[in-house]
Amino acid sequence: MIKFFNTLTRKKDEFKPLKEGIVSMYHCGPTVYDDAHIGNLRSFVFADTLRRVFAYNEYKVKQVMNITDVDDKTIKRSREKQISLQELTKEYTDIFLKDLEALNILKPDVLPQATDHIPEMVVLIEALLEKGFAYKSDDGSVYFKIDASRGYGALAGIQDVELKKGARISQDEYTKENANDFVLWKVWSDDDGDVFWETSLGKGRPGWHIECSAMSMKYLGEEFDIHTGGIDLLFPHHTNEIAQSEGATNKLCARFWLHNEFILVEGKKMAKSLGNIITLKTMSDKKIYPLAYRYWLLTGHYRSPLNFTWDALTGAESALKNLYEQYENLGTEIGAVHEEYKKRFTDFVNSDLDTPRALALLWELLKDKAVNNASKKATLLDFDRVLGLGLSAIQKEPVPPEILDLVSKREEARKSGNWEKADELRKEIQKNGYSVEDTAEGPKTKNR
Repeated sequence: MIKFFNTLTRKKDEFKPLKEGIVSMYHCGPTVYDDAHIGNLRSFVFADTLRRVFAYNEYKVKQVMNITDVDDKTIKRSREKQISLQELTKEYTDIFLKDLEALNILKPDVLPQATDHIPEMVVLIEALLEKGFAYKSDDGSVYFKIDASRGYGALAGIQDVELKKGARISQDEYTKENANDFVLWKVWSDDDGDVFWETSLGKGRPGWHIECSAMSMKYLGEEFDIHTGGIDLLFPHHTNEIAQSEGATNKLCARFWLHNEFILVEGKKMAKSLGNIITLKTMSDKKIYPLAYRYWLLTGHYRSPLNFTWDALTGAESALKNLYEQYENLGTEIGAVHEEYKKRFTDFVNSDLDTPRALALLWELLKDKAVNNASKKATLLDFDRVLGLGLSAIQKEPVPPEILDLVSKREEARKSGNWEKADELRKEIQKNGYSVEDTAEGPKTKNR
């Protein structure tokens, strides 16, 4: 049995897919106008872990994650940088995909870009107009009429909020106090520059919220199993997605809604004004291995807020390195998966993704003297199908001669007191995928 806390019902529900043996999932992806920060990346690690749990339970998974490449933010940033929208969004899409790879996040089956799905958005908006859920304003923009939507705001628990009839929200993001009609199609203005489409709705561009409804319906159908995202998307974005999709189809959009909590930095919200925005590049500059961040996230439950500190991250990196070393020391033989440990692990991850207990079980297994090394190794690899910590990439292979040569030169530089040269050589070794550790017995070189 698999259970998740369903935001829609406010309780843990047993998961059963619409189609037997197949799971359909939609994840709100990045808005590609800047580097994704660690708060954004938490939601993608969470979505990846969820996908891995289903695969672990032998489900076939169809995973869709959108790329928001047209909205208020992307247009504003492209104008600030004086480059085209396409140039800006390609640059940050490429960075995002590299971040996914660095965190060992499996690439979703479909990564649709909003700008490739304008026709689908137009069709959806026209359906909402026809059914009386939307209307055209005097300037030609199209708005969703929230007082026509039964149960609007139930997902976010704001169904009792005062609805201001006739009040409109033209921007993509707004606060809980502004539960007013929201824009589906924005008529072109000077602020949009050369970003517009000529359609049956007029010259303009889509609002942010309609994009996900159109793309999820195209690739997963009018009803699908699971929709995820960060808790910050609960209102207005996910609330508006439900209103649009269900208004157009009269069907339940997604049966399960799962949301991960925020990450604070040293107890404070991340903000450019505080100078505490942290990205994978920030970690790389501090020479911290990206998978240490994934490990750290797994130590907390996805529905619990986490407080990021550099001490916590370096502690996670030490734990991860320790795991790699202990895994290597188990030898080369891979035996049979230990069934009792597998059962306990499965129970943990199937109970609303309890990764903290799953990680604790991993360390318990390593300490268990009653389990032989070959079985430990097989069981760790089995666990890592969910945890995604890269154990399968660790192999006891001979260090290439060219790396050994760099290590030897570095040791000579250290002995002569040329610390600057030694540091340069260490960086060169790291660039080639190896690490070197100075010990009393001499330098130890490992494949990172």
